[in-house]
Amino acid sequence: MSKAVLFHKTGGPEELRLEEIAVREPAQGEVKLRVQAMGLNRAELMYLGGYYLETARVPSRIGYEVAGVVIAVGPGVDDSIIGQHFAIVPGFSMNTYGCLGEEAVVPVSRLAKYPEKLSAAEGASIWMQYLTAYGVIVWHGKVAKGDFALITAASSSVGIAAIQMVKAEGGTAIATTRHSDKRDALLALGADHVIVTEEEDLKARMEKITGGKGARIVFDPVAGPFVDSLAEVTAHGGTIFEYGALSLQPTPFPLMLALGKALRVQGYTLHEITALPEVLEQACNYVRERLEDGRFKTIIARTFPFEQFQQAYTYLASNQQIGKVAITIP
Repeated sequence: MSKAVLFHKTGGPEELRLEEIAVREPAQGEVKLRVQAMGLNRAELMYLGGYYLETARVPSRIGYEVAGVVIAVGPGVDDSIIGQHFAIVPGFSMNTYGCLGEEAVVPVSRLAKYPEKLSAAEGASIWMQYLTAYGVIVWHGKVAKGDFALITAASSSVGIAAIQMVKAEGGTAIATTRHSDKRDALLALGADHVIVTEEEDLKARMEKITGGKGARIVFDPVAGPFVDSLAEVTAHGGTIFEYGALSLQPTPFPLMLALGKALRVQGYTLHEITALPEVLEQACNYVRERLEDGRFKTIIARTFPFEQFQQAYTYLASNQQIGKVAITIP
């Protein structure tokens, strides 16, 4: 028997329960991990709340970004990896592969080595943020010197990864945050400019920063009515990449601006990267190399012990954090 976190009905973190379960043995193409740490993601709150891309079949486990040690392998999997440390590239179904617990079964194709200099908590906190950013900043967007990239909700782990990536590619990173209490931290983390959207005029600041050009790439997890404002500050021929729906409100299509500026609004998720093994390998190598040489640095806002899993998700939901929230499992 093994301890794992489950929920029996949708809701908030208060619905999460620690239970003793029998974790199944890995099947073809799967491995079992002894989990050492887990990085939390807002998608898990949406899954728990019942408004994610997939509907939870309760009782359900939760979580999909962990680091740990391989303790068993399924048929067809090289058993030489037993005893080795890996992190998991997320983006699979939590109905099938929920991971928050002492043990987790995951697809072997999602194992990824992380730099040895990182702790387990740091290792469990890199792939979602950096690979999500990679898909837009490098793969789709091909950000380069002279490009302006607007990164909204920039204090999130994905937002911070995008700031680092834009800078590494030679672009200008413009971060937005709703409140001024995060401005200095975002500047310290590498943002070239920070716009506080509840206190400043987004359009006026963007015109001044970009010399009227606008942002060629907009990287946004908020959506909703805010898209109209983003369209106003997007460059002619630019693209607004929507990778989330944090507003939980209907998202209009800015038709007249799209026609007048030949701009695109494009949906994007990490699944685009994970569905293409060659691209995923390139992306992992890109991120790993830059973590090794220090160009990228994982920012963990706070780490919680396993027994405080409810508090960890409550803290994630509070939007107080700058960077990743992690849980460590002894």
